[in-house]
Parts: sequence; structure tokens; C-alpha cells
Amino acid sequence: MRKFRVGIIGATGHVGQRFILLLQDHPWFEITHLVASPRSKGKTYVEAVGDAWRQEEPMPESIKDYVVHGTDELALLKNAVDFVFSAVDMEKNALIQLEEGIAKLEIPVVSNNSAMRWTPDVPMIIPEINPDHTRLIEAQRKRLGTKRGFIAVKPNCSIQSYVPALTPLMDYGPEEVFVATYQAVSGAGRRLLDWPEMHGNVIPFIGGEEEKSEREPLKVWGTFMGDHIELAKKPIISAQCYRVPVEFGHMAAVSVRFREQIQANEILKRWREFTSEVGEANLPSAPQPFLQYFKEDNRPQSKIDAFSRNGMGVSIGRLREDPIFDYKFVCLSHNTVRGAAGGAILTAELLVHQGWLTLA
Repeated sequence: MRKFRVGIIGATGHVGQRFILLLQDHPWFEITHLVASPRSKGKTYVEAVGDAWRQEEPMPESIKDYVVHGTDELALLKNAVDFVFSAVDMEKNALIQLEEGIAKLEIPVVSNNSAMRWTPDVPMIIPEINPDHTRLIEAQRKRLGTKRGFIAVKPNCSIQSYVPALTPLMDYGPEEVFVATYQAVSGAGRRLLDWPEMHGNVIPFIGGEEEKSEREPLKVWGTFMGDHIELAKKPIISAQCYRVPVEFGHMAAVSVRFREQIQANEILKRWREFTSEVGEANLPSAPQPFLQYFKEDNRPQSKIDAFSRNGMGVSIGRLREDPIFDYKFVCLSHNTVRGAAGGAILTAELLVHQGWLTLA
């Protein structure tokens, strides 16, 4: 069987570059089309990126001479790709129009963007946590009038560490969560090298992050209702988000109060034994294990643990009792792998596994 032909929308940006690195040797997917803003149209990929390659790994030689298409010529993708990843930076309404337009060409879209996360019939997926939400695609296709085309999105990178850590504990009824996230500069599409004001500095504001951190988990944990997701009522989440002088890795400090009493050894057991559909299916990008607990007091650390399990794992540490809540702990995830491109690739693998993504 041939590989899925994949297009990347927003291929020259930070997340688009990460998609290219992660897909270069993928066993199921191969890049066939790169799309960026109209100013890049007709250039080779290496010309379009210029000196803005932001990854530590070099640009793959195999991709340098690909000709970049513009977002104003998406009709070229029809019958040329099996699906696309979207990571393009556009204004919200224009992005909705773009992604729905692609879906109506009968091209499925797996999006890293926030524009459609709150569209009722668009599933917002963390593959290990809410794989059943992909069933929304049936209702979405009816709305869009498509047979193959649809849109699935991944949630914000800021929730990718603490939502997985809380999920195995949900039947103990977490009532209130306070979380402070310490987010890497790459989450803003930047590098420490070209952001001098971040050196030795912390910025206590990231636009829109706190609202996303408080609301999006409630959809991820919500209940499938046919054509929408009924949001979870609990926990109530209070979030503060900080930009810190770290290249990669979003860390979260979490305090949680439960409805039911739970012992620390049970929490550790739940983390250790957590399984999921994507893990049991051994999908190519699924980390083994998904959750890893460090006993050391000084772990996890962004510099040495963000790339754990190829950047797809969630690392947890410092579980202890909390004098105000019940327990507190820290967790870490890679923001441009698990939190962006890698999470979208695993979502696409899930969609193939479930039969929603098929060869055109």
C-alpha cells in the first residue's frame, strides 16, 4: 500500500518546520506539497525559509528543492494529497474560511490552529485522552456537505502536560485545579538567540493562554453528544501563564483538590498503569510510556526531559501533599512536538486507525 500523500499548510513557520522534521521518515505519511503565504509562492522551500530556519536540526536535504505553493492556489491540492496538516498564521475568520474551504475540496484537515477549536462539531483531540470525540466528524461532514473532507484540531500547547497527568485521576473527582505554566520561547515562534529581552527574564503574560488553559480541558474531558461535546463541569481551573527563557518545553506546576480521598501511592499507580487506544494500537508516534514519573526531586527539567520519548511523552515529578489543596506536582511536555506538530501527526495516525482518514 502506498503512503498517504500529505500537504503542509504554513510550511515555512516554526510548527511547519517541525512537521517537516517529524515527517521525513514517517512510515505512513510522505510530504508531497508545501503551502505558505502567497509571497513564498513559486520559490523553493530553502529560498522561502531563507535565514528563518528555527530548528536545532538541519533542514532535510530532501525538502530543500520542493516548490512552495501559495494559500491562494489551494485548488492544486485537489486529487493531489490525501490530507493536509495546517499550521498557518492567519486571522481567525480567514483561517476558518481557508480550512473549511480545503475540507469542502474533500481534503481532510488536521489543524494545529485555534480558530475552529470551539466550533461545536469539530473534534479537539489529545489522542490518548478523548479518541472517541472523532465521532463528531460524521455530524461535521453533514454540515459541510462532504464525503471525505473534515477538520480535526489539537488543543493548545499549554494544556498538553497537565491535562494528561490529571486524566487518570478523573474518577476521583478533581474539583479545583490551580496551574501555573512556564512556557518556552519557541511557543511564540521565537528563539532565545533572536529574543534578547528574554535573556535572564520572565514575562508574566502570554495573550490568550490563560483563557485557553482554563477552558480547553473542559472540552477535551467533555461528553460526546452526537453533534457537539458537552463540556465537563469540573474541575474549575485557574491558570497563570509565564514566558520563561527556555528554548523548548512547557512546564506546569499543578495543585489539585479532589472530591474523593486518594492516596499518593494510588496516584503514582494510576500514572504508571495508564493506557490508551493509540498506545495499545502501537501507532508510530505513540510514546511508550505516555506518562513517566521521576522520583528525583529535581526532575523533570526542560533541557534534559522535554525531548523524552521523541518529544511525545509527558514527564511528571515532585508529587506531594499540598497545605491548601490536596496534592501538587509538576509536569512537562515538548511544546512544538507533543504540543504542536507531533500531537497533530499522532492525531492523524489515530484517524487512520479508526478509518476516518483513507487514501483518496
